[in-house]
Amino acid sequence: MNNGKLNGKIAVVTGASKGIGAGIAKQFAAEGAAVVVNYASSKQDADRVVDEISKRGGKAVAIQGNVAKKADVERLFAEAEKAFGKIDIVVNNAGVYEFMPLEDVTEQQFHKMFDTNVLGMLLATQEALKHLNPDGGSIINIGSLTRSTQNPRERNQARDGDYRGSSYRRIS
Repeated sequence: MNNGKLNGKIAVVTGASKGIGAGIAKQFAAEGAAVVVNYASSKQDADRVVDEISKRGGKAVAIQGNVAKKADVERLFAEAEKAFGKIDIVVNNAGVYEFMPLEDVTEQQFHKMFDTNVLGMLLATQEALKHLNPDGGSIINIGSLTRSTQNPRERNQARDGDYRGSSYRRIS
């Protein structure tokens, strides 16, 4: 951890309590960065990531914050800077998606997904600019795509119990 490519760098990874975000946080720490493991609600998972990094000799702290809420994002970056100093790397990884037919998505579900996936990236990037190392830094935006190749008529038949060999494929 002392001779990695990111030795001495400070990284904030949103949505880092599990999945891709946790993997990024662990790899950055393995390369020598001090890492802020951001989470919205999975404190136990975030603490587990921090513990794993610490056991391997790295530096990490878990900070709660919903990226869709400006006040949370401001607090996230203020606490990150207080813990480690000016930020060198920000990874906008937080994201949510509910797999369902488009016609079943409610307004509330849409706003949850949009606010986290789009507004959250905007808010985190705006706030990151205030906390980046004056020598420069990197902002990395993570995204994914999902699609269904299923015919809507077959999907409706399958939903009604009349399965006709329809296919469903997720790409992310």
